[in-house]
Amino acid sequence: MCDAFDVTPRTLRFYEAKELLFPIRDGQRRLFTRRDAARLKLILRGKRFGFSLEEIRQLLDLYDVGDQQETQLTRTLDVARERHAAMIAQREELAQAIADLEDQLVWVEDHLAEMKKKNS
Repeated sequence: MCDAFDVTPRTLRFYEAKELLFPIRDGQRRLFTRRDAARLKLILRGKRFGFSLEEIRQLLDLYDVGDQQETQLTRTLDVARERHAAMIAQREELAQAIADLEDQLVWVEDHLAEMKKKNS
């Protein structure tokens, strides 16, 4: 699992402690099923998109509702749309901050150039 998903054993133990993964215990060894692999894939994707671990856990738990994943997919769509909107807002804020910083850089460069002209 570590090699397949480029994660550390510590990461797997952390997700197990958070009740996101449920490997079969064989003494000190942990045996991960295909279901664990699918859950880990979704966990990593959710984290990449900025979902909280609690959101991810709740979405994963909806798999067992028994309605052919309709509830899970509907809730995932809602959470994803909210996260998408937040990411768009963050991008716009970042673009404005970059533009402001660029303006400030130009002002400082111009101000330094004027100072050098006066001192020459």
